[in-house]
Amino acid sequence: MADVNRGNRPLSPHIQIYRPEMTSVTSILTRITGNALLVGALLCVWWLLGAAAGPEYFAFVDGIVTSWFGKLVFFGSIWALWYHALAGVRHLVWDAGYGFELKDAYAMGYMVIGGSVVLTLITVIAL
Repeated sequence: MADVNRGNRPLSPHIQIYRPEMTSVTSILTRITGNALLVGALLCVWWLLGAAAGPEYFAFVDGIVTSWFGKLVFFGSIWALWYHALAGVRHLVWDAGYGFELKDAYAMGYMVIGGSVVLTLITVIAL
């Protein structure tokens, strides 16, 4: 039977009134960083192919890789790699059955975000 009262029901919470939780933000960031790592990997592969193609083409590719845009992509890739790795550790903790309390989930989320920033800065400074 058709639902004749469809127009009088309240709407689901919309994005304008929805407040993102730490678990949803970290989950979305994990997916984004996993896919964004592909950009850095493709840039590395392109650089290696440029080296194999010859000195003229390598100079062109190396100019792009070492430009501000290439450095920005690699900086973002370093952060994405650290974030994705730490989020993977967090999931291993969850797989072991720990950290499901809300305060623990928030603490681990902040640790993953903060840890990835700190480890990225350490990595960039060390390079």
